[in-house]
Amino acid sequence: MIKTIKASKSEKILFIFLICLSIFAFTSFFLLKNKCLFVEKNNLSKLKFNYPDNIAVMNVECGNVIIELYPDISPKAVERFKILIEQKMYDGSAFYKVSENTFVQAGDIEYGNINNLDYSKIGSGKSGLGLLKSELSNDFKFTKGSVGFARATEFDTEDSEFFITLKEIPIYQGEYTPIGKVVYGLDILTKIKTGNKAIYVLRPDYIKTFRMFNSN
Repeated sequence: MIKTIKASKSEKILFIFLICLSIFAFTSFFLLKNKCLFVEKNNLSKLKFNYPDNIAVMNVECGNVIIELYPDISPKAVERFKILIEQKMYDGSAFYKVSENTFVQAGDIEYGNINNLDYSKIGSGKSGLGLLKSELSNDFKFTKGSVGFARATEFDTEDSEFFITLKEIPIYQGEYTPIGKVVYGLDILTKIKTGNKAIYVLRPDYIKTFRMFNSN
C-alpha cells in the first residue's frame, strides 16, 4: 500500500510563491513586448476640426498621430507636404533618425523606405519634386509636437524629409521651415524606436499610412 505524503505548510507556501512568480514574469514579458499597450487610441470618426482640409493623419505602429498644418505660415511647404501625402509617398517611410525624447525624423522618399533602406545614402534622397525655398518664421516657436521640414546645412534645400519635436527646441525658431503641430497622439511618437546611440536606427519603425483627414 502506497502512503500519501502530505506537503508541509512551508512547501505549500513555496509552491504558491513559485506560481505567483511565474505569473508575474509572464505578465512583465507581455507588457515589455507590447509597447503600445497603454497608449490612447484616436477615434477619427469622433474628431471634429474647424479646418479639416489642413488636418493630416499619420498612422504608425501604436496608432494615429493627428497633425494640423499651417499654410498661412508656410504656404509652399504645406502645399508640398500635402502633395507627398496625397500621392502616398510617405507610406513606408522609416523613422531612421530618432533622438529619445527630443525628435523623430522621416520622409526620405528615395533611400528611406522600409522596403528599400540604404544606410550609405539615407538622408540625401530626393522626392523628384525639386527643392523648396526655406519659409522661416521668427514667430513660430518649436514647442513640443512641432512639425518642420528638415534640410541640409544650407537654407533652401527642403524637399520631403520632416521632423517632429518631442520637447521644446528654441534654437530651431527661425532656422527651420514650420509645417504644423501635432494636436493628437504625441505620446504615440514617444514609443517610436530610438537609435541606441547609433547614427541611424537599425530595423526602424515606419509610417504605415499618411492621409489627409478628409480622405479617411
